[in-house]
Amino acid sequence: MKLRLLYHGQCFDGVASAAVFTRFYRAGVAPDSTVEYTPLAHRAGDLFDDEMFDGDENAIVDFKYSPSERLTWWFDHHQSAFLTPADEAHFRAERQDKKFWDPESKSCTEFIERVARERYQIHDPALDPLIRWAHVIDGALYTSAAQPVELGEPALQLMQVIENVNDSEFIEHIIRELTARPLDEVATGDEVQRRFRPILERHRETVETIRRQAVYARGVVSFDLVDEGLQGFNKFIPYYVHPETTYSVAVTRGPARAKISVGSNPFSPRPRRHNIATICERYGGGGHAVVGAVSLKTDEVEQAREIAREIVTELSEGFVEA
Repeated sequence: MKLRLLYHGQCFDGVASAAVFTRFYRAGVAPDSTVEYTPLAHRAGDLFDDEMFDGDENAIVDFKYSPSERLTWWFDHHQSAFLTPADEAHFRAERQDKKFWDPESKSCTEFIERVARERYQIHDPALDPLIRWAHVIDGALYTSAAQPVELGEPALQLMQVIENVNDSEFIEHIIRELTARPLDEVATGDEVQRRFRPILERHRETVETIRRQAVYARGVVSFDLVDEGLQGFNKFIPYYVHPETTYSVAVTRGPARAKISVGSNPFSPRPRRHNIATICERYGGGGHAVVGAVSLKTDEVEQAREIAREIVTELSEGFVEA
């Protein structure tokens, strides 16, 4: 039997979810199955093609819902899990024994493990470090903003590789390694570390670029990296360089999209007052209550900048100094 497993690409939780679901599937569903992986990315327009679902069974983890009749398994934990109300209605009309959604879960990896343990009595202690780190990383449960920016732990170094290496074959290799070897062993391996070293240098340069570009006012730090040619950044850098902020709003552009990234500082001196996913949904994006994004076409940078300005204005309203 062939399982086609589609996962949130260039995301630690997406990769960890794929590894944990693979172990669950082989332990409790089809031990002799072959698994083929496909990364998914948020973008403007359609996210799925029916040709993606070419397995005997097909699964999506840590990504939006598809109403395709070919979809067998689905796990997600994002508030904005459905592209349309019709998709949500389709999900709710389905049998709930293979398709699961819990927007309260901090990570999809933890959610898959919990369902496997509670419904199928499958628990693999060897996966506990991977599940714990996915929970920390996707739930932003760090000890400080410095921890994810200074990147001392091997799991955080692997996170940087996953988020920055645009090589689906290598990321698939990591998934397969995580199904067979301990997290720290994979993260400190020669192949991961060889890719991590130049990423670390660029990361340090990005920290300084954001330090120069970021403007803080009324509880919001904002910056635009389009002209800098930076497609992405560690989302904790704004809170590292401006610990006084509550929110961050950034504009970037890559080969597939222009993007507005919106986040909230878990170490803020004042409480978060907005649901970021709800704000992003108004512009066709989504995410979680604490972090979200909006994707536009690559040539829609000026529109992205206007949306970013509107979001900054909304987040700044009612600001009270801590």
